[in-house]
Amino acid sequence: MKTKRVYTMTARAQATDRTRVGIIDAAVRLASIRLLADISLEDVAAEAGVTVRTVLRHFGNRKGLIEAATAHARAQVDDERRVPVGDVRTAITNVVDHYERRGDGVVLMLAQESTDPQVARITDGGRDLHRDWVETTFAPYLPESGAARAELVDLLIVSTDVYTWKLLRRDRGLDRSATEQRMLRLVSTLVPLTSE
Repeated sequence: MKTKRVYTMTARAQATDRTRVGIIDAAVRLASIRLLADISLEDVAAEAGVTVRTVLRHFGNRKGLIEAATAHARAQVDDERRVPVGDVRTAITNVVDHYERRGDGVVLMLAQESTDPQVARITDGGRDLHRDWVETTFAPYLPESGAARAELVDLLIVSTDVYTWKLLRRDRGLDRSATEQRMLRLVSTLVPLTSE
């Protein structure tokens, strides 16, 4: 009897967790194709296949949902971009893969940041994440400190930025491979492609 109750509670907890993640994924999907201000709890509930009441039970309000979705998306981005430190070629492949999945949504978010403070907080977090990624990924090639380090980090950020991907992939209409090669060439003018 006790075993059955533990199993039932575990199954219920797993179902609750799946519902929560499904709602968060629905919010992230919608935010990648629509203005954040235009996304209602009703929209998220419909996308997730649940009721608004279920969304509120999990997150309390829209702000709680957006915060949870932002944290979830950031964790996914961290996972998608993770590469061995100093592996320049893999880093560029991964960041282009990441932009192929999320780049258009990121550009949409960036277009909203000047008019929506909540979006500005999200995009500021994205900039911090990208800077951290550059400083970690390219660490073997960076001076320890000073102006030379700051300059190289800034140039690597620009070379691997979502806007660089957008200019090549969307504005120029290059295919994925050509976009990756051009971004790799930019980066290779700043750091060696292989560690010494």
